[in-house]
Amino acid sequence: MFCLRDFIGFILSALFLIKFSHGSEIINGREVKPHSLPYMALLESSTPLCGGILIDPKWILTAAHCKNIKTALLGVHSIKEKKKEQQFRQIRKVKRSVPHPCYDSKEKNNDLMLLKLDKAVKQTKWVTPLKLNKVVKEPAAGSVCKVAGWGKTKMDASTMSDVLMSTNVTVIDRMKCNSKDYYNLAPYITRNMICAGWNGKIKADTCQGDSGGPILCNDDLVGVTSFGRDCGIQNKPGVYALLTEDNLNWVKKTMKKSE
Repeated sequence: MFCLRDFIGFILSALFLIKFSHGSEIINGREVKPHSLPYMALLESSTPLCGGILIDPKWILTAAHCKNIKTALLGVHSIKEKKKEQQFRQIRKVKRSVPHPCYDSKEKNNDLMLLKLDKAVKQTKWVTPLKLNKVVKEPAAGSVCKVAGWGKTKMDASTMSDVLMSTNVTVIDRMKCNSKDYYNLAPYITRNMICAGWNGKIKADTCQGDSGGPILCNDDLVGVTSFGRDCGIQNKPGVYALLTEDNLNWVKKTMKKSE
């Protein structure tokens, strides 16, 4: 697959020493109704690391920078309530990880990855895939969208949230997000990304622990949580890998080819 790199973004980003946070904490979020997002996956290496979206009984979509994912937990609301949630949970080993062929860790472009599970999940009220059947139109600036995850709820927190949280974020114009008052092209926010942050005057964001989780607009999955600079800063909003037509085609072809 041919990848068109954005060399301008690469060169400019190399000139700055930037403190980025992959994934992001849900800032000013609320605990979701337990199991109301049955496609959410909690991804672990040796400990909980990232979020993900179950898009097929055998496949999870997440962020490519979420390395060494070994286990996927479905049907989770509270991380610590293993016994209480035993009847809802399904645990699967990750059989194969497929990062986007054009993922660039320096430019942070195409930050998408597919995880194939060792066996299909059983579809229940608590574990249900979020189907990707169509290309979703890129949300316009000012659109209010939803993000979710088990990431930290405060920037200085030492641990992730125990329960699944969600908040609303507002989409920011890409040109504005690239301006000198925002990311200043370091990195360059490409057409494969969208920025979303504060909802009016309400401080809202994602941060460590939420990587790979969804951003949903009108209940449609439009992207995956990728990165930000610190968390909850108004002019450094969260950045999300966008499910463009090309990226959606890659998802479908990868799953079909594997089967």
